[in-house]
Amino acid sequence: QLHLVESGGGLVQPGGSLKLSCAASGFTFNTANMGWFRQAPGREREAIACISTAGLRTNYADSVKGRFTMSRDNAKKTATLQMYDLQSEDTAVYYCAAAPFSSCLPNGDLGSPPTYWGQGTLVTVSS
Repeated sequence: QLHLVESGGGLVQPGGSLKLSCAASGFTFNTANMGWFRQAPGREREAIACISTAGLRTNYADSVKGRFTMSRDNAKKTATLQMYDLQSEDTAVYYCAAAPFSSCLPNGDLGSPPTYWGQGTLVTVSS
């Protein structure tokens, strides 16, 4: 069963924008802090953004702060990541994750290992 399904990845030019979406099912969405992670080729996976259960708190990694915005819609059971001013270093596979009864840390990470992961969506920034 796929609990999280990402969409919206693709090829974008440097300086461009892209919006990723994450559709959730099979768990109580509004009890989960949600996060976005990414893994670039040859690098470890990194946490880049998280949002609290009601969407009142968002935190970001320094690498994306000011350029990425995370939001959620509990009625639709979706989380989104709006990305602006994309650069080549943003090229990665982006993953959505859910951590029920956890927290959203100041560095954009979730407070406990996610229970659910999406399959990932590829974002390529290139001219």
